[in-house]
Parts: sequence; C-alpha cells; structure tokens
Amino acid sequence: MSMTDTELRFQITGMDCAGCARTVETGVAKLPDVTEATLAFTTGTLRVAGTVTPERVIARVRELGYDVARPGAAEPPGDEEAHSHTHEHDAPPAGSPTAAEGVLAYLWERNDTRLALLAALLVIPGVLFDELLPGLGITSPAFATMSVLAMIVAGYPVAISAVRALRVNREITINLLMTIAAVGAVVIGAYTEAGLVMVLFALSEALEGYTAARARNAIGSMSTLAPAEATALQDGNETRIPVADLRVGDHIVVRPGERLAMDGRVLSGASAVDQAPITGESRPVDKVAGDEVFAGSVNGHGALEVVVTRVAADNTISRMIQLVAEAQERRAPAQRFVDRFARVYTPLVVGIALLVAVVPPLFFDAPFWNPAPGIQGWLYRALALLVVACPCALVISTPVTLISAISNGARHGVLFKGGAFLEEMSRVRAVAFDKTGTITRGQPAVVSVNAANCVGECRPEADNQARACAACDDLLALAAAVERRSEHPLAGAVTAAADARGVGNRYTSTDVTALTGRGVTGRVNGRDVIVGSHAYFEDDATHDRFHAHITTADAAGLTTMLVSDDNAYRGYIALADTPRGGSAEALAELASLGVSPLVMLTGDHAATAEHVAAQVGLTDVRAGLLPADKVAAVEALRATYSHVAMVGDGINDTPALAAASIGLAMGRTAQALETADVVLLGDDLRQLPFAVRLARAAMSTVRFNVAFSIAVKLLFFVLVLLGSGSMWLAVLADVGTSILVTLNGMRLLRRPEPRMVAPVS
Repeated sequence: MSMTDTELRFQITGMDCAGCARTVETGVAKLPDVTEATLAFTTGTLRVAGTVTPERVIARVRELGYDVARPGAAEPPGDEEAHSHTHEHDAPPAGSPTAAEGVLAYLWERNDTRLALLAALLVIPGVLFDELLPGLGITSPAFATMSVLAMIVAGYPVAISAVRALRVNREITINLLMTIAAVGAVVIGAYTEAGLVMVLFALSEALEGYTAARARNAIGSMSTLAPAEATALQDGNETRIPVADLRVGDHIVVRPGERLAMDGRVLSGASAVDQAPITGESRPVDKVAGDEVFAGSVNGHGALEVVVTRVAADNTISRMIQLVAEAQERRAPAQRFVDRFARVYTPLVVGIALLVAVVPPLFFDAPFWNPAPGIQGWLYRALALLVVACPCALVISTPVTLISAISNGARHGVLFKGGAFLEEMSRVRAVAFDKTGTITRGQPAVVSVNAANCVGECRPEADNQARACAACDDLLALAAAVERRSEHPLAGAVTAAADARGVGNRYTSTDVTALTGRGVTGRVNGRDVIVGSHAYFEDDATHDRFHAHITTADAAGLTTMLVSDDNAYRGYIALADTPRGGSAEALAELASLGVSPLVMLTGDHAATAEHVAAQVGLTDVRAGLLPADKVAAVEALRATYSHVAMVGDGINDTPALAAASIGLAMGRTAQALETADVVLLGDDLRQLPFAVRLARAAMSTVRFNVAFSIAVKLLFFVLVLLGSGSMWLAVLADVGTSILVTLNGMRLLRRPEPRMVAPVS
C-alpha cells in the first residue's frame, strides 16, 4: 500500500461460504482507485487499499448481492504521517441472525432461506411420489408444476447472484453452475430434480454459513469475559460505572467472585485470582499489593482495590481479541493453495461437463437426451457434473479448521498471530531457547544458606522448614537486615527468602552503606555486618577453610554472597536464577514429540548456563553469545533443520526471533505481543508442547478434510460418468461433506487439550 493510499475496513454480511468472499473480493478489486482488496470469510472483514471512497465500495458490495453492516465511516485515527486512515464498519446490526440463536432461527431470519424453506414444501410431493416411491403409481402434472415453482422460488436469489458475478467480475461461480444445472434439468423434463437441486443447494449454503459462524463466534465470546461495568471508588464512595468511563489512575473495587473489569495493579487486599481466561494458568495466582491483574480474570476469596493501568480499549483481553481477529484474517499457505485450486477447478469442470455433453453423442453415437425413464443421456450426466463441481466442502475445510485451532490456542494462553504461523509450528524440527526470562524466571532466588558453624545446606524452599538449622536462619536474618535497605535484585532475593523463613524482622540495621560493585555494609545490634562478593572477601583469611566450598559453588554458576560480623566470617548465601516451574517437563514433552535438537542460546557465563541446563535436562548449551551470535546460531540451525523455532522473552531477543522460522515470546508485555509470531501468555514453557500438538492436529485435520472432499468429488464424478449418479444425490453428498469437514475442523475448538494448562471455564 502506498503512502497516499487509505485503508478502508468493512464488515460484510450475507456470505455463506468462502466462494461468496472470493466474489466480493474480486468485484471490489476491479473498482478504479483500488490497489488491493482482501476479504476474510472467517471474520467477514473486507480491507480495501487505495483512494476509492467508502460509498463506492459499499455500492459495489451491494451490487454483488451482499451488504455492509452499519455502513458509515468512523472517525479516522489521525495518522497524518502515513496518510493511511481506517474507516470501521462495525459488527452486524442488532437483530441480525447469529449462530448463537440456533440453526432454525438462523435459517428463518434470512430472506433467501425463507424462500428455500417454502420451496421445500412445494417439492416434497414430487420427491415422495416421483423419486422415492414411484412404484405407488401416484402421479400428477401438479407435482411437476410445484417442482418447477420450487426451483424458481429457491433459485431466484441464486440466479441473481450468479448473473451479478458474471456481469461485474466476469466470473463463473458455483451459483451459475447450479442455475445452469437446474434450468437444464427442466429442459430435459427432470422437474423434480430441478426443484430439489435448488432447494438443497440454497439450504446447504445457509448451513455452511451457520457452521462457519459458530466457529467464528468462538473467539468473539472472549469479549464477554470482561464485564461492561465496574465498581469505581470515588471520594470514598463505591459507584457502578461503565468501563468505558474509567481512565488510567482510577480506583476500582473487585469483590470476591467478580471478574476484573480492567487491567491494573493491586493497591490493597489479598486474594487468589484465576487468570486462566488470559494466561491459561492451571490454578489461581496469589495477588497482594503491588501485583499486576488483568481484565477478564476471576477474583477469588478476598476483596481487592485496584488502580487502573490501561484503558478498556488497550487492556490485555482487548488486545488479545484484536490480535486473534487479525490472525484469522491471515491466510495460511495451505488455505491460499486451496483458494487458488478452487479458482481453476470450477471453470475446469465446466469445460469437462461441456465435453461430456457433446463428445459421446457426436463421436460415439451415444444418446444426448434421456432415452427412457431411469436411463441417463449425456446431457443429464453433464448437468450432474456441474452439480458435482461445487467446491464448497473443499474451500471451507481449511479456514474453519484454522479458526478453531487459533481460537483454542487463545483460550489456553497460546496466541497464534495467523494461520501461516500455525502451519509453520506444525513443521518445527528444532527449538532454540533464550535462558534468562525464558527457561529461568529472570530473577535471582536464594538456593542455599551455609553458616560457618553448620554442616550441610539449608534450603528455604524445602517443604519441611524444620530442616533449616538455627545458625543458617540467623545468618539469613543478619544478611536480610542489611540488604533490606538496598535496591539491588540480589538484596530483594535475600529479604524474600528471610521473610519466607519467618526471620525477616529478627534484626534491624543502621548506617547502611553500599560498597559499589562489591556489596553492602551496616550496623546491626552495634556490630559491623558486611555482605559482599567472594572477590571482596578474597584477602580475608577467616574464610580460608571454606574457600574451596565457595569456589565450587561459583564454578557451578551460583552467585555467592559472603557475610561477616565484626570481621568474623559467618557463612555464605548462594543465589541463582532458578528455572521456571515446568521447564523440565516442557522440554521432556517436546523431545517425546520428536522435536530435536533443543538448544539453549545465552549471553550468560558457561558455568551458569550449564548449571541451569543440567536442572532442566538440556545438553546442547551455547553460552557467552551476543545478540548477533544468537542470530548466527539460529541461521545455522535453519540451514540444517529448515524449520526452527526460537523462544525468548520478547525484549532483547527480537533479532533471533525474527531469524527463526517462527518466533515465540513469553509473557504479556507489549514487546512480546508485538515482536513474536506466537505468544505464550502464561509465561509457562509447558504451553509450548501444547502449541506444537495443536498445530500438528490442525494441519492433520486440514489434510484429511481436503483429501476427504476431493475423494467424495472423484467418487461422484465417476458415478455420474457411469450413469449411476443423480443431481440431487450429488447436492446431498456435497452438503454432507461440507458439514462433516466443518464439524471435523471445529473439533479443534476443544481438542487437543493442554495437559498442564487449564481451559477457560
């Protein structure tokens, strides 16, 4: 799109299948001043680039027999620099039929399907007595008249659409094929078949629209997760107001059991919050003052006061819905292939049908007309071929499957940004991981406390806290008293560990002074306490007999903090960036899925990287890498394995994510949402094997659906040529195939299920 082009967006209504979307897309693209037009059947969103006016686009859509929901351009966003404005034509009008109302309501609310239902009543006598029960001998000229009338009533919208597409697009559509087949059936005297073909075709198109709408609505239901109102705290009073009226900095109250209406930060209160709708986490997460919370989460047992940090349009759930909607509009390579195939397939079958009608009678003295009841002439067979040519099942098989898989992923905290990335994920053979913030938590934690007068190690995270000896507890309390005055990340880890053991407030400190780059010193109960690095204590002979032990910890990749009290060595505390919970399980499951090699790429020291790798079961570790080195490593993997995923935290791994076949980011940061092809919203590596299994299931389903659709077509193609098929049976087969492949694709709304990540309730 050029810098002077405008991007227009419209919500198209009245489409039943991907063929309808292709007709609108082609017709709009032929308008003057349109440089590009794309219409995603899965979302109904038409995007038009160029200098064309919205009114001209709407007129063309209606000229083709479709409509635009609530036409009327919205205010442009004002991006003067790019000169590219977006006009929104929002959701369908109130009262329009939706899949949620049920299939009968959906059919009855549409004018064309109401006509088809009326036509079905007209054709029933002919079907019963002429087609199904001819042996009863019940015949009447009225049956033929009613069947022809049924064809006209049900076929009028179909024929009008066919003529419009032919006139505007110069395009042969399935509607034109069905119109020719029905009229041809009347010409040869197959009146009942003419009426039945049109009735079945009209109803089948509507049923396709209904099933596709159900799949489309799966992600739309996410918009209901965040409530429309919130309890605002204003001047000490609680008031219910619309979330749209809330601004950043406003305070809201969230009662036990309520859904959070806005993204925010907890000011007061404590509770366990179910974040599964956003992150897919399997259990509620404890929240206290200072913690971040997300719109759509469900509050647990405690009331919370929350300060709003994002407006409603920019909160996490809104961005998820927007990104998933955009993902549904991006066609995967498999879908683009099927669309291209369908464009060639339909006119090709028209040509074959013409040859079938003409060649046998001209060159082989075969009958052109039906020579006798029950014996098919070659004109009838050609007309039946036109019916068999309907590509609906083939075309709809792929987008519905991809929609369902993307929606399933989003519900479980795995955000695919398009069908192309879903397809690429299914092919991944090797995965490269950043270490800090990806395999590990990205923040240090105390892993052992070692007092000089205590033998062994005491771990604050041990289940049995009684194992922690008094000497180690006192060492940790002494260090925490000094470190509590420091803002260094290591200080926070020490104080957190002391608080977890219940000794955080045992001592208080004064005269705390930072030893830049070396540690911190302070006065505790009148004694000089120093907490410093191993290098700072290098000349202190009082710790010589512990030197080897500390050096071993350093070599293992641990960060050691030595503690002295009035120049007497008291012991050391070891810290490390610990692996995320579930990292080892995730890597083991990936290996069981045949994804290998699994490689760690990190800028950290080799000893630290090896220590973490040993904890999670990784054997291929590449340490000391700069960002450019990570890119080179990913490119080398791609040269060997072709399909390589890179997993990072989305902050400093952007070049490596871009270099991979597919980039995955952890978390809900703006960087993660913008830079990666797939986002693991739950900050949990166990979502990665689920993403692989989901992608593989999706592409396996696509391949089955396409193969099944083509197999049914070939079967009826052969039956028609042998004179054993009929037009109405061909329509029934196409209807059945379309519904089967759609339902098969929609299974991915629920399966596969994450093994360690709970679904949205």
